[in-house]
Amino acid sequence: MRPRLRVTQSKSAFAEGSSRWTNLDLDPIPPHRRHWGPLSFVSYWISDAFNAATWQFASSIIAVGLSWRESLAVVAVSFFIISFVIAANGAVGAIYHIPFPIIARASWGFWGSYIAIISRVILAVFWFAIQNVNGGNAVHAMIGAIWPSFLTLGNSIPEDEGITTAGLVSYLIFFIVQFPFLCIHPDKARWLFFVKTLIVPASWIAILVWAFVVSDGGGPIFSQKPSVSGPAYSWLFLANMTSVLGNYATLSVNQSDFSRYSRVSAKWQLLYIPLLPVVFTFISFIGIAASSAGQARYALDSIPWDPIVLISHWSSRACRFFGAFTFALASLGVNISANSISAANDLMALMPEYVNLRRGQIICGLLSWALVPWKILASAGNFLNFMSAYAIFLGPIAAIMAWDFWFLKRCRYDTLALYQPANPIYRYSKWGVNWRAVVAFLVGVVPSLPGLAESVGGKVDVGVGVHPYQFGWLLGFVATSLVYVLLSLVFPAPESLVERAVMADDVYASEGVEVAEEMSEEIVVDGKKV
Repeated sequence: MRPRLRVTQSKSAFAEGSSRWTNLDLDPIPPHRRHWGPLSFVSYWISDAFNAATWQFASSIIAVGLSWRESLAVVAVSFFIISFVIAANGAVGAIYHIPFPIIARASWGFWGSYIAIISRVILAVFWFAIQNVNGGNAVHAMIGAIWPSFLTLGNSIPEDEGITTAGLVSYLIFFIVQFPFLCIHPDKARWLFFVKTLIVPASWIAILVWAFVVSDGGGPIFSQKPSVSGPAYSWLFLANMTSVLGNYATLSVNQSDFSRYSRVSAKWQLLYIPLLPVVFTFISFIGIAASSAGQARYALDSIPWDPIVLISHWSSRACRFFGAFTFALASLGVNISANSISAANDLMALMPEYVNLRRGQIICGLLSWALVPWKILASAGNFLNFMSAYAIFLGPIAAIMAWDFWFLKRCRYDTLALYQPANPIYRYSKWGVNWRAVVAFLVGVVPSLPGLAESVGGKVDVGVGVHPYQFGWLLGFVATSLVYVLLSLVFPAPESLVERAVMADDVYASEGVEVAEEMSEEIVVDGKKV
């Protein structure tokens, strides 16, 4: 019997005559499948925040020349900025119950949306691979706590590859354990976030208490001064802001992949604005305190900004095992919440007839092996360079989405037209591309490309051309915003400005699908509570 390659197609109006552009997982979430409430979103974000990258933010910034105060300021300001963008784009998913790739069609056009989709899927797979390395390192420490001789396992891999035989085995074990979670539907994944929220924060707070007990108040990092001054200080501050923004730039566009499951008001997305800066800055402070305590406690020559390096010095094998376990769980949770599901939605949009959410996550996992991510994490500088590169593409994409919905379209989308390429509303041209979005995207990205080439190439010297790259996310977001809004006002696309929003519930109600009552306080679009 031939294998069944095609995925399940829905029977709704969204799929009629357009199977090339949707499948059951890409369709708007019907009312009876919206299970995410306030607790789900809070646990999702707490789960997403508690991961090794957040721990490393401030400590890795210190490693390249700033003090702990500036490091925390970088994290707080960065997340204060990006929280507005996350809330703005997340609200679109909560209102229309559609994922990022479908929302992108409204501003980019059907074929133009592939620019945004491909940009995000490449970066999502990259970051998935990075978290696999973090998870593999945690598994390495766990095994070493149980079987100490594993830490001295013979190595048959060349040193310049950036990984040992034991490290590769640990990476493989983490990947195998993670694999079943790649088959879980996002609606069910919230239970994973609940579990992680119960275990990881309590454990890391305990590490913070340990840090202040063993270091008698903090350690050497808290008396350390910046090693740079003048213009170099300013550029380093901006470069590190871009790195922090880059780490969560993907969430500024893909929040709708989860908010589409919301059963509550889109106003709950505003919770991110106070929540994210506080939570992420606190976790970064834990990283600073623990790294400082580790350097003082174990008389290390350098700051152990990698938490697994810190854990490896603990004398208690039980503490090493459980501490490493929390970081493995942290990597697993954030890989699902921020990376694999995002990549799966993008791969679905590219091949909806053959890829659903489950297959998309599995493909993401397999592709991650080809990226040799352990080389990216070889040093603090490389880690920050990768984060900066991550940011310059997603800042412009997030800007286009936010301004298109909230300002240009006045919160009015025709959900059904977003699934019908024959409908002229979001076609923009005979090629299905909104040239305004493409031009604005290029304006936001191109200035940072010389700096990206120097960062990646190493031997390339672009002189002052590196500066736009050092604040690439902010530059890209602002420049793209101005150009996209200006072009859209000077050269409007009147067919895309619908007089009345068409909600998914309108379509489902006409098909006899029961529409549940929402909460009382809602955002109002065209007189409707959404």
